[in-house]
Amino acid sequence: MNGRAAVSEAGGVGPRIKALRTARRVSLRQLADMTGTTASFISQLERNLCGANTGTLLKIAAALDLGINDLFEDNARPLHKVLRREERPVVPVGLQGRKMLLSRRPIHQFEVYAGHFEVGGSTGDETYVHGGEHEMFMVLRGTVELTLADERHLMREGDSVEYATSVPHRTVNVGDTPAEVLWIIAPPTAGALELDRYRPGNRSHPGE
Repeated sequence: MNGRAAVSEAGGVGPRIKALRTARRVSLRQLADMTGTTASFISQLERNLCGANTGTLLKIAAALDLGINDLFEDNARPLHKVLRREERPVVPVGLQGRKMLLSRRPIHQFEVYAGHFEVGGSTGDETYVHGGEHEMFMVLRGTVELTLADERHLMREGDSVEYATSVPHRTVNVGDTPAEVLWIIAPPTAGALELDRYRPGNRSHPGE
């Protein structure tokens, strides 16, 4: 099950989820039923005994009628607080990759993620789609191959492209050094209506 991808790097999000869940008077079992996980998994996640991938966090956020940013931060955070590199919420993505959420409240119009792929790393074996958002993708370092439907684009440092997220897409590091990329997505992907469309082809994507 996707929600069992135990990644401690998801970074202390557990107690925040518990606080948001209890504030909404949602039981462990209710949240598990709404997210396709188990009460045991939710309990472990809330105690930081395991982690969760992006897809599971999106489901939890939607079940609590929140955006994914709300799981990582306190709404009372100062408007212009600097997000330090070591403070970035980190979630796994695909194979030998990870995504770092950069955007925070009060920004509601878009989401920004930094991505890191080891040599040969990718967003997964298959292309995936996620609803009807608009995405800009940029290579910050390294060389990647971006698949958009039937097209394949070799992209190097400084290259960028925009596309609808309903277009099947996949990223793979084809260079001989780690690759760093940036995703800017608008509107944010964590809305409840968009959530059920996160899938590779027609299934839930395990790492995006």
